[in-house]
Amino acid sequence: MNSLTLRVSLIAALVVAVFAVMTALALERAFRDSAVYAVEQRLQAQLFLLMGAAEVDPAGRVSLPERLPESRLMLPDSGLHARVSDEAGNTLWRSPSALGTYGLQPDDRAFVARMTVDWETPGGVVPLTFTLREDRSGLEAQLRTYRRSLWGWLAVLAVLLLAAQSLALYLGLIPLRRVARELRAMEQGQQSALTGRYPVELKALTDNLNALLRQERAQLARYRDGLADLAHSLKTPLAVLRGSLESRRDEDRRQDLEQLERMDRIVAYQLQRAATAGHRALAAPMAVAPVVQRLGRTLDKVYPDKGMVLFDDVSADSRFRGNEGDLMELLGNLMDNAWKYGRGRVKVASAMEGRWLVLRVEDDGPGIPADRVPVILARGGRLDEAVPGQGIGLAVVNEIVSAYEGRLTIGTSEVLGGVRVEIRLPG
Repeated sequence: MNSLTLRVSLIAALVVAVFAVMTALALERAFRDSAVYAVEQRLQAQLFLLMGAAEVDPAGRVSLPERLPESRLMLPDSGLHARVSDEAGNTLWRSPSALGTYGLQPDDRAFVARMTVDWETPGGVVPLTFTLREDRSGLEAQLRTYRRSLWGWLAVLAVLLLAAQSLALYLGLIPLRRVARELRAMEQGQQSALTGRYPVELKALTDNLNALLRQERAQLARYRDGLADLAHSLKTPLAVLRGSLESRRDEDRRQDLEQLERMDRIVAYQLQRAATAGHRALAAPMAVAPVVQRLGRTLDKVYPDKGMVLFDDVSADSRFRGNEGDLMELLGNLMDNAWKYGRGRVKVASAMEGRWLVLRVEDDGPGIPADRVPVILARGGRLDEAVPGQGIGLAVVNEIVSAYEGRLTIGTSEVLGGVRVEIRLPG
């Protein structure tokens, strides 16, 4: 039920069904009432015709012509019966249509028209009762025919109405589908803003979304430019201080150099942490394989004496949804550590597991004890002080993974025997 089309379609179908049923019941009831009224009026008129055709002699005997006013009264089993009875209820005359029957139907199963009159004759007044009864079977057959026709036409009209509503819904939701297509195109990097023309109801939404995206890009650009300027501004004073301290020979020189190195690590760490873009819903996905290959070639040039062999097991469908600089920094730190501490082999693998991108970097180095993992994830934490570096690589990786709401796991490689770092990121 998360589909707007499905919700509206179900509501429309329910409304049409209720409307069709209520309309059918109302029309059927109106038709029945009209038919019953017509039958009663017809019987009343036939009763007056029957009385007009009757003759009564002075002895009270009733006679009617052979050709009666209503032809159905002369046909056996026609459903219309007539009789004339005296004051005591004795039958004085009955219509030929009643031949072969054992009496007229009860009043609750037939339409009845009855009238009692005092018939004046030369011999005096004769009380007579004229009765007409008509079977309901004819009316019920007529109602069944009408009901079938009514429900059939209402079903056709309901289908046509649903089709019209579906068409109207489809045409009405075209702008929303266009928004969804443009958002997918933005996710895939094919466009940078919503460019379609939208109706008044959606224009405020699309305009605000475009404005939000422009502000986010402008703010990110200003943020990165400011960080770059800050890094450049700090680089020269720190280099000057380092040169000045290295030229000194007093006993405080070593302590000052340690504090300067600590400042350098803190600045580098905080700059990298602030520069992490984090997960963006509309970021275009990028392939992981080219980044791994480019980093591998770069590290071979940085560490030419290591002779590292890279086992590339990156699947072609691996996609990272985020900032390219974050991916470069993440894989760069992990692969740089593998080149530093590995003895000759490095394996980089990635695959899509459901909605997750899984990255694995393994080496054949000395490994990391489980109890020392929190140390290396802390800013400036290092296990081997002899290896050059600032000690912020894995801390930066951890910050990037957290910014993307991912998971970082450090263990032992079952294949190479060294460190195995696994990262799961929303892909």
